[in-house]
Amino acid sequence: MTDTADLPPDDDFPHERPHPAGWLTPEEMAAARAQLPLVYVDAVPVRVDESGDVVAVGLLLRVSPTGAMTRALVSGRVMYHERIRDALLRHIEKDLGPVALPLVPPSPQPFTVAEYFPTPGITSYHDPRQHAVSLAYVVPISGDAQPQQSALDLAWLTPEQACSDEIQLEMHGGQGTLLRQAMAHVGRLP
Repeated sequence: MTDTADLPPDDDFPHERPHPAGWLTPEEMAAARAQLPLVYVDAVPVRVDESGDVVAVGLLLRVSPTGAMTRALVSGRVMYHERIRDALLRHIEKDLGPVALPLVPPSPQPFTVAEYFPTPGITSYHDPRQHAVSLAYVVPISGDAQPQQSALDLAWLTPEQACSDEIQLEMHGGQGTLLRQAMAHVGRLP
């Protein structure tokens, strides 16, 4: 007589998800946002001269959910099991196109960490959807960057123009503060 093996019911085996690994359904994302901080990256795209000095800052023009025109940095969530460097490259390509050619070092170091809260006034950074911790980087762009996805335009401004009060008013959620910190970090704050 031979022994038979009892196989577990089908429910014990993981099923294929209808979306890529690391992606959450809208319901799962809403639950995660309500319960824990999420990790993001912010990238300040810049052009540099031959000596490495920042000569231009790239700002995206977007329409906010309320219909207002806003200026924005490259920003996005870090996916599960994704290296920070890969997240930076993915979001730069998503917002600036596949031939932007970002110069991200093998082991990038953020110039600051921005903590976005759903409650305004706790820090300079505000995101009404969630509590997010964002690692912020200045990233030189050497290729032909073009606005992608929901961005309407990409404007290359001098650091002085980008830090002007007029442009700062067009930036929301504290990204204007982050931009000024980036320019101070590279020695270009007017």
